[in-house]
Amino acid sequence: MNKNPSQAFAAADAGLLPVAVLSALPAPVFVIGPNDRFLYLNAAAESFFAGSAATLLDRSLEDWLPVDSPLFSLLAQVRDRGHSLSEYGVSLEGPKIGTHFVTLDAALLPDSPGAVVVALQERSIAQKIDRQLTHRNAARSVTAMASMLAHEVKNPLSGIRGAAQLLELNNEGSDRQLTRLICDETDRIVQLVDSMEMFADSQPLEHEAVNIHEVLGHVHSLAANGAGRHVKFVERYDPSLPPVRGNRNLLIQVFLNLVKNAAEAAPSVGGVIKLSTRYRQGVRLALSGAGEKLKLPLMVTVEDNGPGVPEDLQSHLFDPFVTTKPNGKGLGLALVAKIVDDHGGVIELESEPGRTRFLLYLPVISAVED
Repeated sequence: MNKNPSQAFAAADAGLLPVAVLSALPAPVFVIGPNDRFLYLNAAAESFFAGSAATLLDRSLEDWLPVDSPLFSLLAQVRDRGHSLSEYGVSLEGPKIGTHFVTLDAALLPDSPGAVVVALQERSIAQKIDRQLTHRNAARSVTAMASMLAHEVKNPLSGIRGAAQLLELNNEGSDRQLTRLICDETDRIVQLVDSMEMFADSQPLEHEAVNIHEVLGHVHSLAANGAGRHVKFVERYDPSLPPVRGNRNLLIQVFLNLVKNAAEAAPSVGGVIKLSTRYRQGVRLALSGAGEKLKLPLMVTVEDNGPGVPEDLQSHLFDPFVTTKPNGKGLGLALVAKIVDDHGGVIELESEPGRTRFLLYLPVISAVED
């Protein structure tokens, strides 16, 4: 005889589920049954919903959140699709809990039909606004610098390209490939300088179908012949990934910045940079407007085995003029974050001694759903 969800969860609570571990987590974790009633809450969830487990258990979620809350929509989709979902930038509001800006992760609970376990990570609205303002300020800084330096940059680039063309005439094989690479890169830099007004808020971003592996391959080639000559590159790609909805030159700029930083952070002996891609089902970003959500299933990771980012700088690393380099200007990662934001994507940092990872979640072609 099959257990009902409450019985199944009670059995898990009795020994199969590490309740003590969940209760110790600082992030709220709770289970909602098929009738949208609370089946379990850890201590952090009790605090989030401003009530004890004795008060909340078997009570309807509607007593704390309005029926049009995005959490109800997420629960329904998890049950319908049968796989986990994540949403960034979700606002949860209710008279009993106030207003919270969170990231939601939800998945079906095994052996409990219709029960969904939800974990949330809270971020204040002020933090989100500050991040958006930071990106805009970084864009203005870069645009102003480009306007002043465009003429001075183009002149030496023209000379570099001309010298590379002369060298190309007198070389063959691998040397000829390197001179061609110089020409291609000078052309790309000139295009970037010409189109720096794209970084202003008033200019729409031109999107196209971009093969992310072609972008990463190009960046690898550049880095392996430049800042990353001393490191070992490890590539782990999912060949079945669909095209990214983005701008090729700007994506090259993003990953070139990240790989260059990784190369500079990696040890001079034994340095490793890992580039990987994967399809992560269910990651979405809630956009402003009438409930529109952008799916971000394509995940790209840039990882190095350097000393890591100091903990006190991690939350500010994408701010303009913040840098870990003695002679750094602190604009590279601010521009990276702005470009990713313009693509409708998300960038995250995970860092500890010996391992630093930048995780980028990007939209694919035809990945917008209402």
